[in-house]
Amino acid sequence: MSGKVDFVATAHTVALWRHAYAKRLAVTDTIIVCAVVAFAQIARFGFGDSRVVGLNLLNAELEYSMFSIALALVWSLSLQLSGSRNAKVVGGGSLEYKRVADATIRLFGVLAILAFGFQLQLARGYVLVAFPIGLVLLFLGRWQWRRWLLTQRTRGLFAHHAVVLGEREKSRHVGASIMREPGLGVQLLGAVTETGSDQDLLPGVPVLAGFDSALQAILASGADTVVYSGSDRFSPEALQELGWELEAAKIELLVAPALTGIAGPRLHSIPAPGLPLIQVDYPAFEGTKYLAKRTFDVMGSVLALVVLSPIFAVLAVCVRQDGGKALFRQQRIGVGGRRFEMLKFRTMVVNAEDQLPSLLDQSDGNAMLFKMRNDPRVTAVGRALRRHSLDELPQLINVLRGNMSLVGPRPPLTSEVEHYDHRTQRRFLVRPGITGLWQVNGRSDLSWDDSVRLDLFYVENWSLTGDLVILWRTMRVVLTGAGAY
Repeated sequence: MSGKVDFVATAHTVALWRHAYAKRLAVTDTIIVCAVVAFAQIARFGFGDSRVVGLNLLNAELEYSMFSIALALVWSLSLQLSGSRNAKVVGGGSLEYKRVADATIRLFGVLAILAFGFQLQLARGYVLVAFPIGLVLLFLGRWQWRRWLLTQRTRGLFAHHAVVLGEREKSRHVGASIMREPGLGVQLLGAVTETGSDQDLLPGVPVLAGFDSALQAILASGADTVVYSGSDRFSPEALQELGWELEAAKIELLVAPALTGIAGPRLHSIPAPGLPLIQVDYPAFEGTKYLAKRTFDVMGSVLALVVLSPIFAVLAVCVRQDGGKALFRQQRIGVGGRRFEMLKFRTMVVNAEDQLPSLLDQSDGNAMLFKMRNDPRVTAVGRALRRHSLDELPQLINVLRGNMSLVGPRPPLTSEVEHYDHRTQRRFLVRPGITGLWQVNGRSDLSWDDSVRLDLFYVENWSLTGDLVILWRTMRVVLTGAGAY
């Protein structure tokens, strides 16, 4: 009896932190929306007021102050109804940001249609202030709360406590994937495998029992979540019965699909009687979505080149202090396996390539790349450029030329590609990027396997929303200089 009480308490705890976090998001969203709407009105009309021409209420034209209050209320409601605070999407991935953007864009889209249809003369300055500033601040608010949530989860708070259930090798793969992503908020208490074992599934993840005593082990562990990794020894009927038992104990059931490296937006549930099916969309490498990415690249690179041109000039002068050229050109492999000349600010001495053979046995890089934390060939200026990735700025020219993208896989050297297997060749389905998941998840500290895994995940799941998130995260990584050498 006491066990059941404990499990109800555990489920209640999960519900409490979910509700508390959603409430924090709701309060922050509301404050931002109200502040933005008030700022838009003040910026357009000052501290006075004006009437919305064409909008009559009880035979009287509506004041903008009342219109602003109504807009703030509807905007806040749209964010709630969009599911942007749903526990299943907050805290990780780009879907949360996508829903915030969808709710905001649709609201102002409907507002524009209503204004046109009913001939309302809305002040354009009011809308042009409220819409972009509101969207940016909503993103910033969600990002700040996400950082806070990640900090709490690294302390063991605001997290699910889970047991992995399934065949040992499948559970090992699923468990390792979960442990690599602390932001998921899933802490593994243990595993239940086909026969049980004294040997841990992973470091810190003991095997609790075999399938014969799966339910008892799960209940005894105090878990609030079970992650099912799959097993031929678990019949559909047995898994269904286990689900009923877990439901009674208020324990959530997550099923890890056999397909890995696929993000949620590509997965769609197809209801079928007694057999839930998952439809997997193929990644888009052409069409309007890819054209939108290229358009974004061109506009972004042109804007960046114009704004940063004074910095380019200063950096070029600094790099050339030792008498060498400002730009370093190197052959890389891009989309479709085609070679291109990648541009960077030179960060090493002029004869760096001649010195390389004597340093090969001192590499700190991964199995495929030579890297040294204290490479003697790097100049003082070059070290500062590398730390904050300023040496990568000339690649904006590569983006404009069409060789690269703002966001994408890391552009590999020819020597690397010679060792690629068929799986790694999928990197070449999209243009390489100035930044990418590898840039915001460790940079030079990544192992070869991790860098490939992140690049392939990007190739399979890229989206324009995801690119914006990566660019934002890149700014933070570049400012701190983490993982660069």
